[in-house]
Amino acid sequence: MTDIFDISDEKKFNTAALELYRLHSEKNPVYREYIALMGVFGNEVEHYSQIPFLPIDFFRTRKVLLDDVEDIDFFESSGTTGSTDTTGGEETTGGAGTTGGKRMTNSERTTSRHYIADFSLYEKSLLQAFTHFIGAPSEYAIVVLLPHYLEREHSSLVYMVKTLMQASGNKHNGFFLYNHEELYKTLLELENIGQKTLLMGVSFALLDFADKYKLSLKHTLVMETGGMKGRKKEITRSELHATLRSAFGVKHIYSEYGMAELFSQAYLLQGNKFRCPPWMKILLRSTYDPLEIISEFGKTGGINVIDLANAHSCPFIQTQDLGKLHPDGSFEVLGRFDHSQIRGCNLMV
Repeated sequence: MTDIFDISDEKKFNTAALELYRLHSEKNPVYREYIALMGVFGNEVEHYSQIPFLPIDFFRTRKVLLDDVEDIDFFESSGTTGSTDTTGGEETTGGAGTTGGKRMTNSERTTSRHYIADFSLYEKSLLQAFTHFIGAPSEYAIVVLLPHYLEREHSSLVYMVKTLMQASGNKHNGFFLYNHEELYKTLLELENIGQKTLLMGVSFALLDFADKYKLSLKHTLVMETGGMKGRKKEITRSELHATLRSAFGVKHIYSEYGMAELFSQAYLLQGNKFRCPPWMKILLRSTYDPLEIISEFGKTGGINVIDLANAHSCPFIQTQDLGKLHPDGSFEVLGRFDHSQIRGCNLMV
């Protein structure tokens, strides 16, 4: 198999994607069943743009995993909207779960689960992409605002941050819930000693903090990971970033695009364009036909993700997000499908 972390061009990406497609079309029961229903077979696909993408809702209703691997754990979505959170580094997986001592069937569970066979793949993908886009974690003190998420045992966002903190090793690393004054004092201390710092947080928590404190951060990057989750009035990303830039005295607000069903993340460094690591790629599909890939740049479509780090679950995910793709491979996230936009073949889900 191709080493996905050694991919440097389109040819290598296509080779690796086709290898995984053939593997999953044969040995992933859920994916195999889906593409058979769609009338697509492994030997008909010659390029990654022809690969069918599995609707993300299957992670809520089924156990999406190769049939010859054992799962050791899972990431789980928050389930606050009854579907997967795809804008804030959130969590997921399929199979039966429990709540309040009652065992749930797949059809009863509203959260999405991503079963994990190998955490090392997730960690390598995370750390290499973070280093590529942001810098080595060891350069940063990492302080994080994650109220609600820390209370959840299988949060991929919490696991992501813990992995980054472990790689950082900085004595000032820390999680903050609602203790905003302590966070404020910590940021001032780090600024005073000139320590490079990463302040990460879900959108509503950063806005709450920004309402109380104003800062002029010179050595700190601020990264929002999405996730208003009904806690505040929904606003556009540009409005969110403008508010945070003003409150924290920074030129740019960074952002991370991830979800429980993926092992890899894309990053927004400035402006409104997210960029993927070399083993991850975004394609857009028609809102009318999930098998039709939009080839024209600048058009709006449903976001499909190829994440080659998803070697054991499914590397080809059809999300519920809407976006635009640019010629350099970067993409914008414009929002989510609503029921009026789910037409035609999309209703097969």
